[in-house]
Amino acid sequence: MLIGEILQVAIAAIWANKLRSFLTMLGIIIGIAAVITMVSLGEGAQRQVESRLQSLGTNILTVRPGQQFFGGLDRGDNEITAKNAEALRLNRRYIAAVSPEMSRRQQVTYGAGNSNNQVTGVWPEYFELQNHKITKGRIFTEGEERGRRRVAVIGPAVGDRLNINTNLLLGKQIQVRGVPFEVIGILDTKGDQGFMNPDETIYIPLATAQFRVFGTERVSTIYVQAIDAKSMDPAIAEIDRVLRREMRVKPGAATPFRVQNQTSLLTTFQETAATFTYLLAGIALVSLMVGGIGIMNIMLVSVTERTREIGIRKALGAKPRHILLQFLIEALVLCIAGGIVGVLTGFGFGTIMQKLANWNTAIAPDAAVGALLFSAAVGVFFGIWPARRAAKLDPIEALRYE
Repeated sequence: MLIGEILQVAIAAIWANKLRSFLTMLGIIIGIAAVITMVSLGEGAQRQVESRLQSLGTNILTVRPGQQFFGGLDRGDNEITAKNAEALRLNRRYIAAVSPEMSRRQQVTYGAGNSNNQVTGVWPEYFELQNHKITKGRIFTEGEERGRRRVAVIGPAVGDRLNINTNLLLGKQIQVRGVPFEVIGILDTKGDQGFMNPDETIYIPLATAQFRVFGTERVSTIYVQAIDAKSMDPAIAEIDRVLRREMRVKPGAATPFRVQNQTSLLTTFQETAATFTYLLAGIALVSLMVGGIGIMNIMLVSVTERTREIGIRKALGAKPRHILLQFLIEALVLCIAGGIVGVLTGFGFGTIMQKLANWNTAIAPDAAVGALLFSAAVGVFFGIWPARRAAKLDPIEALRYE
């Protein structure tokens, strides 16, 4: 028998039992669809975070307070202040810009509008560090920051929460925790960052935030921009040296702060996302194995049903390898067809989630190819035993089978 004839006979056998063939493929379809959906969700989330971290610049460092421990118990974070940031700004060689940040949610009102927004106190350099673009008005100056002026730069979606067009707030006064602030600038749209939304954030001078709104000198983060990507390591060493001296840390003692760069954050997230993606895909592959078992079961039933047909083929000259190849091709066709439908279904689910739930998904062609290859491997693995069983049938006994 030629390969073309064997393939034709295998497809005819599958088509003769369309409903049973579809139900057999269902396990493969569900498994492949689950794999593609999980991988596309993981890939989409990873690409989203990558783009956001890269938009901040690969030469951005963040300084955060370290943990305090006493007798093995966590006593909370150490404190870092604007004075620490000032020390970095005054003693810099590999540092281009510095800005501390403190942020809390506060009640914001304008007229009859009332909302709860993120209010962030920063230095003017912060906007350049975070790649914020101003669309209307201006950002506050260093003089306004040091003078504790009540001015604010707002995100483009702040007005939506106050039931007013954001552009109409320019030059007007909004109330932040009962303190009036004049809106002097409106930022360009940047998008939801997941853990915060800069489009709904109100930015005010750091000194104003400390003494007029929050009532504390403690800051949550100090953002530091290295001169360039090659200066990252020297900048980290410079931060460590300056802050150790500023905080009077003894030689050999643990530092009361942590320094991270965007590259390490990106690497950490990529490793974490890859781990979860593999975990979810592994769980989805279980259904593929179940589908493979279903295919093996149906193929064994098919061999039993077609025992007399196998005997006739062998009596007419078909060799055992031809019979083996015929049933193996049937299993392969079932798995590959189920794999193709599963891939299309998975991409469809990913698109639906993106449209309806606003989840970020990304179609990974290598995942689709890998899923199809795996489904083919499942067909070979679970189809080989029924095919060998059919090939080993004795033609005389097969012809006597009723």
